[in-house]
Amino acid sequence: MAKKSAKNHIMSSQDNNTISLLELLTILEAHRNHIIVNLKNLQANYQRTGVKRIPGFRDENSNLIKPWLTTKYIDNGEYVGMGTFALNHNTANINMLITRKVRLIKTEDQTPIFEVAGLLVNDLNSFNNYTIVSEGKVNVKSLQVKISSKKTFDLLREKCVIENEDYDFRCEYTIRLDHLPLLPIDQHYSSIEGLFDQLAEAKVLANIISAILKKESDVFLPEQLAELRKHYISKNVNLNFPTTNEYTNIKQALAKQNLESRISYKIDIGCKDILNLGKLHSANKFLDRMYELYHTATGEIISKPNFDMFFHDNIACRHKQLSSRIKITPVDEFMKPIFDDFLGLDNNGIVAAILSKIGAENVAKIWQQQRDRKNINKDDLIVALFTAKAKLEEFISEIYRDKISPLVLYVVSTGVLPDEMNAKAMTAEELTQKYPHLQFSKDEQEGTFFIIGDSIISVYATREYYSKKDSVAIEK
Repeated sequence: MAKKSAKNHIMSSQDNNTISLLELLTILEAHRNHIIVNLKNLQANYQRTGVKRIPGFRDENSNLIKPWLTTKYIDNGEYVGMGTFALNHNTANINMLITRKVRLIKTEDQTPIFEVAGLLVNDLNSFNNYTIVSEGKVNVKSLQVKISSKKTFDLLREKCVIENEDYDFRCEYTIRLDHLPLLPIDQHYSSIEGLFDQLAEAKVLANIISAILKKESDVFLPEQLAELRKHYISKNVNLNFPTTNEYTNIKQALAKQNLESRISYKIDIGCKDILNLGKLHSANKFLDRMYELYHTATGEIISKPNFDMFFHDNIACRHKQLSSRIKITPVDEFMKPIFDDFLGLDNNGIVAAILSKIGAENVAKIWQQQRDRKNINKDDLIVALFTAKAKLEEFISEIYRDKISPLVLYVVSTGVLPDEMNAKAMTAEELTQKYPHLQFSKDEQEGTFFIIGDSIISVYATREYYSKKDSVAIEK
């Protein structure tokens, strides 16, 4: 994927004295309360980067079953508030999340619903993602905006992203994105040494906690959660409608030219034992793989163990007697100490160390009491676990945002590693000869790999499908 010419585009900021696109998006988000975006203009010129999804699910005959509820936008004006921006973890994409207020209504007769489970739901948030950068290339060429603060206007003009015009809060300004370098010229790419282990430890623990809390809430009763789910509302009071692809048959859609395809590059980091985070087992899968739950009174083994049973009385956990068919892998060896410590089968201190690293020492103390079966209080533990989950997710997001995602943008945009990362490109076959226990997906087998110290960077391609521009509907 060598594209050294693209490297010049990234570095061009020195020539035209403008900021990078990444810096501009940071400014727009910081000043989002003073900027509104012309949504109709954005939608009219937007190219989807994936297959359009529609509300509902499909039955066994692929017939679309629509939800019994739908939404109606409250803000039917031309403008919406400036969104927030997020870098993708392993693709060179940057998304803008737009929030809009909606009213929940019945599909059949358009009757509005105002209250669910004791909550007012007449101004719920609806979220729409727009891909600003796709595969390292600008997908949204410009934004039409109005600016309510002269200080914000002056800052944007100073950064040369608005023409040298006078400020008028009534006027609409064009912020061009397609002429800016993607990354700052002085962007430094941190060492990735040790990052994978930090991410993997946090990910394993976060997955355990998420599995435990799947049906729990630190706010609502189980009856309220059931009522919210019935109305497609999550326990975080966000809309959560079922969705399905607009087209059930990709090949037919391609033949009819309703869809097109492109090559998408994925950049992952791993170590010499585990190629990337995708190789980790889910919490419930690993629980079933290595452990068994049983009733302490009867000794009966539970056939399908999962973390939903964590708070059930008279249920205990122990190691499973593994059959000869189960081959222990480096993934198992990595995950097992964390599970053993969390489940109280060992006292190796790894869970407390992870929680302390993310600033959740108080959670570690409460969890320790639960693990040792001392002063158990389910409500306190649930609140503590929700706190830990949020801190773990933020810890993971910070590592990606600050250290990995900019590297992903650079590699896909330029086709080369940063100068400070000097490594020879290797094939999957060559890497397997050095580390025969590594596991590769079909796409990864065709990838390119770089050994950086004890870490491995993977670069591989996948084929992605997307709805053509003429099939993008303007939202009313």
